[in-house]
Amino acid sequence: MANSLTLTREEVVPSRKRVKLPPWLEIAKPRLIPLLLATTLGGMALSEGWPLPPLRLACTLGGGALAAAAAGVLNCLWEQELDGRMQRTSGRALPSGRLSITTAFAIAVTLTLTAATLLVGGVNCLAASLSLLGLCSYVLLYTVLLKPRTTQNIVIGGVAGAIPPLVGAAAATGHLGLGSWWLFALVMLWTPAHFWALALLLKEDYRTVGIPMLPVVKGSGATAEAIRWYALATVVLSLVGVWALPGGGLLYGLLLLPFNARLLQMTWTLQQDPDDLQRAKGLFRWSIFYLFGVCLLLLMARMPAGEQFSEQGFALLGWSGSGNAGFTLAASLVSSAF
Repeated sequence: MANSLTLTREEVVPSRKRVKLPPWLEIAKPRLIPLLLATTLGGMALSEGWPLPPLRLACTLGGGALAAAAAGVLNCLWEQELDGRMQRTSGRALPSGRLSITTAFAIAVTLTLTAATLLVGGVNCLAASLSLLGLCSYVLLYTVLLKPRTTQNIVIGGVAGAIPPLVGAAAATGHLGLGSWWLFALVMLWTPAHFWALALLLKEDYRTVGIPMLPVVKGSGATAEAIRWYALATVVLSLVGVWALPGGGLLYGLLLLPFNARLLQMTWTLQQDPDDLQRAKGLFRWSIFYLFGVCLLLLMARMPAGEQFSEQGFALLGWSGSGNAGFTLAASLVSSAF
């Protein structure tokens, strides 16, 4: 039987109950930052400049984390009135009065300036510009423009969360290679399935304040169908990473198979009963693990053992190896498939 009870955010993310953050840290949304940094590392692994010098690596990750934190604070500032009307967010630092607007704005400005200084001084201007573009995309494009107006808010607004791989590639080489754009596209396709699973869990909260998330406007069945198609597209595009990697692609592809199988199985299960919130919660959590897993596999593939394994495997199979030529071929095949 479908579980139709509304889940709280704390039930979706249990760590929220166990760990209470100070107000100044809470508004930075630190739980979102590790996944953004993971995709940044993935962008680095897809470049010829991997591994990075330790100082440049630290500046890239530090600057990226600060920029993401600044975006979180600005999001909280813009949505404080909305948060105050939603049951799950009314206790946040700004609507509850535990932190003043002036203090929050000062934190946002400080984080932004520090991130820009760290990235310009310790990395390069391209990485700094892309990080600030991600910040502006999240705050202006998604939060201000799209979220309150269209069911496709997360499809288009997902560009903000897809920029970190570009930052990683820019930090590694100073330019954006084909591999970084592949991971950018993969995150874009992954994002709707991830967030719509969460929106199924919080549908009534969004309905109460008039936010047109897909489950509110189209219903759970249509949302589960859309999730299935985006998950399928994610799986197909994820396989292009075999050729997008400069080395180690075969190892990445083999280890990716169980991740893809599990993602498809969970989306199929959700479609059988879209109103079962436990299935939606399971898919939401797995989608996070999935993207972490993809980035971890990219890093593992670039280890010397992974590259050696893949070179020998490609030679035995008689395939084109990793790199731009193989990537271009694989991308054209995926394009023709759609």
